Amino acid sequence: MTAVLFWLSLISLAIWCVLLVARGGFWRTRPAAPVAVEPRQWPAVVAVVPARNEADVIGEALSSLLSQDYRGDFHVILVDDHSTDGTADAARSAALALGCAERLSVISAKPLPAGWSGKVWAQSQGIAAVSTLGLSAEYLLLTDADIGHPADAVTQLVARASEEQRDLVSLMVRLRCDSFWEKALIPAFVFFFAKLYPFAWVNNPRNKTAAAAGGCMLVARSALEEAGGIESIRAALIDDCSLAARIKHRGVGGHRIRLDVAERSVSLRPYDSASEIWNMIARTAFTQLHYSPLLLAGTLAGMTVIYLVPPVVALALGAPGWPAWLAWAAMCCAYAPMLRYYGRSLYWAPVLPLVALFYVGATWASAIRYWRGKGGQWKARVQAPVQDR
Repeated sequence: MTAVLFWLSLISLAIWCVLLVARGGFWRTRPAAPVAVEPRQWPAVVAVVPARNEADVIGEALSSLLSQDYRGDFHVILVDDHSTDGTADAARSAALALGCAERLSVISAKPLPAGWSGKVWAQSQGIAAVSTLGLSAEYLLLTDADIGHPADAVTQLVARASEEQRDLVSLMVRLRCDSFWEKALIPAFVFFFAKLYPFAWVNNPRNKTAAAAGGCMLVARSALEEAGGIESIRAALIDDCSLAARIKHRGVGGHRIRLDVAERSVSLRPYDSASEIWNMIARTAFTQLHYSPLLLAGTLAGMTVIYLVPPVVALALGAPGWPAWLAWAAMCCAYAPMLRYYGRSLYWAPVLPLVALFYVGATWASAIRYWRGKGGQWKARVQAPVQDR
């Protein structure tokens, strides 16, 4: 048994060595430097914000959009997706309070048709309204109803898209990290995402990896149309990465997209309990695995070897388990930049195996929900496709 544990720890150490040196530097976590070069012209931008029962945060989120210092034409379309909590009224009140009601259009989403996910359907309604309302839009800012943006957010996104000739510029906004459970679990969420989609690979047009963060995506309208429009991802639950893949892989060759962690754009959504974070993960984890039992088994086995074997073997074998100690140390080093980004103590780093165990459990729960016909639940909707029985 000791020999088996030793060899498992060697495998884990080898994997961590590969991750650190050959996985696109996914562990390097730092926002991009601001763009200093201004474009010759400031193109028209329309923000599309789908919202379903977001009355508690929509006022702050819309206020941050309507207060943008962008020098070009900028308009906000809120798509009220059958809210029952007064979301639309809260949005209008926020615009009136700022004295810029003319910059906000609130439309009501039509009933959700079969074959569409709720968020993408709402986005499609907002994008269609750009033409209906007679608005000019070279770029669309697809953002969520729970995101707070700094005043120069649109300026920086457009400047980067123009300067670097990017068709899609996205920011992984800084998630709220105030409660105990947020401090314990949220940094790992972004860490695992970056390991799955290394940002350096996403930003390289010669690499096939494509990803985006749905809370903040600036997309060239022409590129979206060339990629088949928003309807090309109508059924996607992981809509941001699906859209990024459509944009990057359209036509011949790799097109330029960019994803960074945000410096000042933040999520306003609180996750004060472990169950709320559990549900956030379980909603789409099995979707990410394409509803494949084989990929699920491989993921659970891989997470076990990479994250759980090092501490278990290190504590069980002591000094003879030196590969496990080194693997655990490598894990801590990889996680440290993300902890610093979130302002957390590095003492949280050795606890990452327990956090990984939590994510493993939520992934397994995601599969169980799907098999029970309750996958992809969001805002009282079951959105995952029904499995064949």
